[in-house]
Amino acid sequence: MTIRVVLTDDQPLVRAALQMVITDTADIEVVGEAEDGAEAVRLTAELAPDVVVMDLRMPGMDGIEATGLITAGTGATRVVVLTTFDDDDHVYGALHAGASGFLVKDMALDDILAAIRIVAAGDALIAPAVTRRLIKEFTRPAVSPPRRSELDGITAREREVLTLVGRGLSNTEIAGELSISIATAKTYLTRLLAKLNARDRVQLVILAYESGLVATSQ
Repeated sequence: MTIRVVLTDDQPLVRAALQMVITDTADIEVVGEAEDGAEAVRLTAELAPDVVVMDLRMPGMDGIEATGLITAGTGATRVVVLTTFDDDDHVYGALHAGASGFLVKDMALDDILAAIRIVAAGDALIAPAVTRRLIKEFTRPAVSPPRRSELDGITAREREVLTLVGRGLSNTEIAGELSISIATAKTYLTRLLAKLNARDRVQLVILAYESGLVATSQ
């Protein structure tokens, strides 16, 4: 099954580079290109792509507003943010807007393609460089009180798994850390998504930090 993608970036060269490498892949196709957020929202409604690759800083409607409008819709389109190192505040905003992936523009194109596939399959992905910046932001002195009440319905083991998800560990790494099978780690992740009403792994990371769970465990 081919993954249908809309590319959104106000820089034609960025869109052209992505278009060029996607043209050579059998399982991904570009069905539309947008140079601002408003156009991305319109194309999403018109074309119903599987994934929108979204720049954050654009004239007019920026990537955060566009991401929020796209993920709030009734469709299944998911958003992958393509960011730069100086976009920390924007990345945090896009997390809350519903983006499922965060990549940096200096990543290898093959890695960007792999991320598109991961997000299209229903998972989430944050580039390690972005994760480090987010962790630094999240672990500053608390901006708001910890929201532990959201975690009252989970078990002690699920809390351990959520902590490790918040630290950026993969399912394989979580399994090794807790001496459980990968299948069991996936089961705990599925339960957390359901109990916490989280759309994907990215939202679990947000909950882990905003509840104070990760900060207090390090």
